[in-house]
Amino acid sequence: MNSAGQYSAFADAAIFAAVRTPWVDLGGALSQVSPIDLGIKVGREVLARAGIDPLAVDSVLAGSMAQASFDAYLLPRHIGLYSGVAQAVPALGVQRICATGFELLRQAAEQLRDEVQLALCVASESMSRNPIAAYTHRDGFRLGGEVQFKDFLWEALYDPAPGLDMIATADNLARRYGLSRKAVDRHASDSHQRALQAQREGAWVEEIVTVDNQVFELEGYQPRGISLARRASAVSVDSHPRPTDLAALTRLRAVHPGGVQTAGNSCAVVDGAAAALVGRASACTRPALARLLASAVVGVAPEFMGIGPAPAIRLLLQRSGLSLSDIGRFEINEAQAAQVLAVAHELELDSSRLNVEGGSLALGHPLAATGLRLVMTLARQLHQHNLRYGIAAACVGGGQGMALLIENPAYRA
Repeated sequence: MNSAGQYSAFADAAIFAAVRTPWVDLGGALSQVSPIDLGIKVGREVLARAGIDPLAVDSVLAGSMAQASFDAYLLPRHIGLYSGVAQAVPALGVQRICATGFELLRQAAEQLRDEVQLALCVASESMSRNPIAAYTHRDGFRLGGEVQFKDFLWEALYDPAPGLDMIATADNLARRYGLSRKAVDRHASDSHQRALQAQREGAWVEEIVTVDNQVFELEGYQPRGISLARRASAVSVDSHPRPTDLAALTRLRAVHPGGVQTAGNSCAVVDGAAAALVGRASACTRPALARLLASAVVGVAPEFMGIGPAPAIRLLLQRSGLSLSDIGRFEINEAQAAQVLAVAHELELDSSRLNVEGGSLALGHPLAATGLRLVMTLARQLHQHNLRYGIAAACVGGGQGMALLIENPAYRA
């Protein structure tokens, strides 16, 4: 650790397998499903696809941002138990807002230094089930007093330290880097077009598990399960990518007067879950999805929180001895179009290596789960194009950035 951030290097860590649910729009088919049950679904599926007995898991790490069910405190533990992990195996809740998926992988890799051989990492987010909440009425309502209930999903986008919401922090970056509304809208349009093309080509078929109505049994305990909304019987594809006309984007009103960010060039709000199995690369009996080489996390000014990936990537490269030219692909979360463009400008990244299959503007951003999606998408691209290194990164509300360096174990020079 140093004053510029935290860096961790991993000598023998690998992602054996990873899967995710489809990302489904707010209020869609997943809107009534507890994030615990979404997590159980992907937890069971990743173990099955890897051909690994759940009893081989030594550690469960799980993350979710919103308190989206009354049993939210039990999310890590119940995901582990209902995924078939041994009762004696402990479970830990992990939270680093938009970088939670990365933090799960980092902590799993750190645990491999000790007695852990295999960790189940699960991130699950129900944006639809964010509550309408009150924090000041435990003692009741006073006569004539103000009754204050607020939308947790909306209020969580506001940072009271600088007195700004996340959209305003992206507008700050647009002003700092001279990003025009036209450039920001064009990036949003490109993100949708890239995602649509990737979807047509079946790019995500292997990483997505179909979610249907089902019951999860656990001997001696109450059953849990998934009941889809809107009379859906199953969902198997991401719902948000759609034809997006640049002219239509330009007609949308900016969220803040004088700003560049709109509903059309900000990330989509979706529900979804993802899971990964992390173990020792030296113990992998079949080709691994990726080797985990290093992570970096830094703090930045809250009013410019979206720039966080830039210093995190710089620290990652500096400490790992690599340069930008060594990295075959970058997956940087698109919280807002101005935010990801500012990072690209700061690092002088070319678009041919950045979010080549679109990003969260098109796919959506289920907070805790996005990091795992970025990594599995990145790993697949490295295999597909015989590239050695890739970096996934995200900004974090409150002013942080996190980045993860992975390597393609099948790379041939």
